[in-house]
Amino acid sequence: MATGAAGLEICTIGGFTKTEGNSVAVKVDNEVVILDMGLSMEDYIRYTEDLEDTSAKTYSQLLKANAVPDYGFISDWKEKVIAILPTHGHLDHVGAVPFAAGMFPTAPIICTAYTAEVLKTILMDDEMQIPNKVIVLNSNATYKLSEKITVEFVHVTHSIPHTVIIVLHTPHGKLVYANDFKFDLEPLLGPKPNLKRLKELGDEGVQVLIVDSLYAHLHKKTPSESVARHMLQEVMLKTESKGRAMIVTTFSSHIARLKSIIEMGEKLERKIVFVGRSLDKYCRAAENLELVDFSKKVMMMRSRDHAERMFKRIEKEGRDKYLIVCTGHQGEPKAVLSRIARRETSFEFRAGDIVVFSCQTIPVEINIEQRKKLEESLKAQKVRMFCDVHVSGHGALEDHREMFELVRPKHIIPIHVGNEKAKMLANFAATMGYKSTHIMQDGKRIML
Repeated sequence: MATGAAGLEICTIGGFTKTEGNSVAVKVDNEVVILDMGLSMEDYIRYTEDLEDTSAKTYSQLLKANAVPDYGFISDWKEKVIAILPTHGHLDHVGAVPFAAGMFPTAPIICTAYTAEVLKTILMDDEMQIPNKVIVLNSNATYKLSEKITVEFVHVTHSIPHTVIIVLHTPHGKLVYANDFKFDLEPLLGPKPNLKRLKELGDEGVQVLIVDSLYAHLHKKTPSESVARHMLQEVMLKTESKGRAMIVTTFSSHIARLKSIIEMGEKLERKIVFVGRSLDKYCRAAENLELVDFSKKVMMMRSRDHAERMFKRIEKEGRDKYLIVCTGHQGEPKAVLSRIARRETSFEFRAGDIVVFSCQTIPVEINIEQRKKLEESLKAQKVRMFCDVHVSGHGALEDHREMFELVRPKHIIPIHVGNEKAKMLANFAATMGYKSTHIMQDGKRIML
């Protein structure tokens, strides 16, 4: 479609040519809103070799490494940006804010409380500052950005607290940005998704839906987080573990999953130890908002020195008296689990020890390689591994079907995916009668 000065124009900045680095700019006449500002995690890890080390990096360095969205795509819109709106606190949606938000210094960052707390913790821990004001907007609330644009946050479930679907109300129609989402009707933390409001939006009329398409190749509905809790129960409580160490690794931001892991540790009557900076970061953010109270149940080891002292204590008191929850589920070389596997800590594996991967391998090359190397090391040490004790936070095709039926958009734009899966979603949408699905590339524009 042709582009012009007035109307609803979208620039698909990141998350379209490849899965990560999610970011979209929406121009409404002469005003611009940026939705998400995420890192490309594969490129970021490849460049830094350490997910936790952010303080020494600049936007220009990370741009050369393809690790941040390229806002050169909207250089002509730079002075028009009036707000930055992250959907949730995952780094592939909010992780570029410390590096890129300063390019738009007068634009406030408007997000939910947990997303704001995660951002605050990242900035504080890495001694970084941004000029942008941070405004907290609750789920299922609205905020008037200007005379022409009102933003609405619609609560949805995902694998991190306070995730929202963003709705932009404009004179040219409603834009719905659902990146990321799943429809979990039995969530273990927080309320159910606000399906009622999504249906109301569909009844009112939606011009365009920009939708997470990571699992557009799977003909299924993503199971509830309650299923993951049951899977953990089967593995952790029904596996003989007397005299053996038990280590669980999962996504540090998955507070609901960590809640279940703590529950299993208590049933095993093991003392629970969390080891790793990112675990401390996300749990501290959740506790600051009183979403959880892990501190009364968990010993948190943030630094390597603290971890080493704890590991010596575990070896002295008995490895079957503790449950270790640590970072490193993707095989990251500098994470805790990999360092234990390489025998770089005072805690070492013994034959029969148990490692539970409450996650899945993120399907990008560097993670696949690193995870394979970690698993080979654990096998060589005769460790018992339980992999994929997990359900995803992303909807699959039956969730997309429900989303389309609720929202009934005139146009669909797949995001969070490369072109191959985007075409899969387009084909699926076509079977439901939706013919206007636009397969986009990073840096392209479309006028609706």
